[in-house]
Amino acid sequence: MIEWLAPLASNFEFHIYSQRVEDFDPSTFTYHRVPELPGPHLLNYLWWFGANEVRRAWDAHVRGLKYDLVFSPGINCFDADVISVHIVFAEFVRQAGRELEFSSNPLRRWPRLLHRRLYYSLIMWLERIVYPKRRTQLVLYAKKTAADLERFYARGEEYPVLYLGLDHARFSHARCLELRDAVRESLGLVKADFVLLLVGNDLLKKGIAALFEAMSRLRDLPLKLLIVSRESGSGYRPLLSERGLNERVIFLPPRKDVEFYFAAADLYTGPSLEDTFALPPEEAMACGLPVIASVPNGVSEIIVHGENGLILDDPRDAETLAALIRRVYEEEAFRTALGRNAAKSVAQFTWERNAHDLQAIFNEVLREKGATPLGGKALEPDR
Repeated sequence: MIEWLAPLASNFEFHIYSQRVEDFDPSTFTYHRVPELPGPHLLNYLWWFGANEVRRAWDAHVRGLKYDLVFSPGINCFDADVISVHIVFAEFVRQAGRELEFSSNPLRRWPRLLHRRLYYSLIMWLERIVYPKRRTQLVLYAKKTAADLERFYARGEEYPVLYLGLDHARFSHARCLELRDAVRESLGLVKADFVLLLVGNDLLKKGIAALFEAMSRLRDLPLKLLIVSRESGSGYRPLLSERGLNERVIFLPPRKDVEFYFAAADLYTGPSLEDTFALPPEEAMACGLPVIASVPNGVSEIIVHGENGLILDDPRDAETLAALIRRVYEEEAFRTALGRNAAKSVAQFTWERNAHDLQAIFNEVLREKGATPLGGKALEPDR
């Protein structure tokens, strides 16, 4: 959000309501902190939803702050004029299916599973209230989300789509080559290791089950899988032991310079059950890595199968996933071409382009509300 909004700060006055912010210039935005509530995420989310409404109402009635437009990344309030839709939870729950059933999970995971089911139920209830409102402009990260909105919330219309931008100075093939040897050595990798990478949280949603199954089918290859996540991975150890993968799968903590991990990898694997537009696969493409993405991941919309990446039709199809991994491993020329074409194809996606398109959306919504567009000088898209 900071990358989207910062270029617009000279044209708009922004007030940010959030529990925390990172990497922003306080002279660019006015930040209104909403306190966090300790405890499970579900309780903190309920607190946040109500607390930001109260804080904004206080500022409006007591401090006289009147806002022309309310923008929300995801569902955070009932009164948003513009919402960027990063996931439709109703579709995710449909895709997850049996993975969310108690009978499909060991007893030790039931407390976490119960928390997730309650959280997803709450979000889907809010989706049913918020998304059908025709006065709210929905902004998509991928075209695929339009079908989800029509299926569940009867909103069949054209939406603006903003494929996420990148910092191409950070995410580049040259930068990863520069880091590669030192990074692999620091992670204990040897030259023969062919490294797969997955970056993300909520690993159930990221298709980790199919990825483990694919790894178990490729025991003859010198594969290592790096999983970068806030999840520790301890809950998956029994499954990894059962499949003989304990030494092949390494869980690593997130770091701000995530390109560190891309530098170590040979292939990015993203068999998501549902992802509106996961940023790590696009970042991997910018780094010149071949990428496997599933159809339910909106990033597949910027991939041409066999040219700048590979598309997995069914994220649960471990056999096909294994075959794609094997092909990338065995065909060096093919692997190199995929990575080279991937980097070229994502060069067009920049934060400046996102800001230009978002400014146009804001001004159109203001016109529809009968307000004067505030954009000032139009930004030039960096295309």
